[in-house]
Amino acid sequence: MPAVIDDTYAEAFRSIFAEILVTAADAHWLDTAARHATGNASSSILCDCEAAVSRSVDAKDTPDGRPGVVLQFHVPRFWKEREQKLERALLVRVSQNVLTCPTTACFNMLPAEEKWFPLGRKVSYFGDGHQFKDERFGRRVRVIPILSGEFVIERRFGWAEGLMGGNLWFMGGTPEAALDAAKRSADAVRASGNPVSLPFPGGVASSGSKAGSKYKFTIASTYAEFCPTLRNKPGVTTRLPEGVASVQEIIINGPDLATISAATQVAIAAAKDVPDLLRISAGNYGGRLGKSFVYLLPKAAGA
Repeated sequence: MPAVIDDTYAEAFRSIFAEILVTAADAHWLDTAARHATGNASSSILCDCEAAVSRSVDAKDTPDGRPGVVLQFHVPRFWKEREQKLERALLVRVSQNVLTCPTTACFNMLPAEEKWFPLGRKVSYFGDGHQFKDERFGRRVRVIPILSGEFVIERRFGWAEGLMGGNLWFMGGTPEAALDAAKRSADAVRASGNPVSLPFPGGVASSGSKAGSKYKFTIASTYAEFCPTLRNKPGVTTRLPEGVASVQEIIINGPDLATISAATQVAIAAAKDVPDLLRISAGNYGGRLGKSFVYLLPKAAGA
């Protein structure tokens, strides 16, 4: 029978984000650039941003007629100097992991009339004075001579307000069921073309956390009340339903509440019939972290 879906919500919080389109000659180098540019960007707990592939773009829909992927980068809105930190994350990742990857080019995906970074100009300084401005594919770009030919990057990259922290918890009667459900959900969301991103490895987080810790130097820690191996440990009040052997999580970031909510429903539909999946739930802090609630049950969304 299908898993129980809790009448609860995930608690999303405000972010600022950017989207870049990376194109390449073929799927191999496109995947390589995407994986490296979004590496070590799972959680803003310690990473400089949260980043992941958002969606694929067919060659017929990219400026240069080559296959592409959209990469999404988020930082929390409550961070001090958030705009500078997002720009820095983009600069480091594009210059070190896209510029260096064979056959790639880089284009902006968000409006860049009011809120934008001069990313193309800053990356182009690698050209050591040989870089130049041009208009290609109907876009204003900077062209950098490199050993393999040229690297083309759009001049301006826009940023916008977004949301982080949509999530789902998959509670399995076996570890295999929880992981299967989480993977199916992550795969379904990515395949849907929905403009969201799942920043954890493979889209799945095995170590869902709570805010705070007994250690002052740590801002987040393991959610002991939901750890199966701590179920009978003295001093731990378990909140796991009976029979749950493992919990896997997916995190969903995106441009707005409606988009994340739609992705949440795609994820639930993909997982609910997994054998031995007992329950689908979500993590929240009663509104203390964020004010955007992503309801798991569609009927609750209109409440």
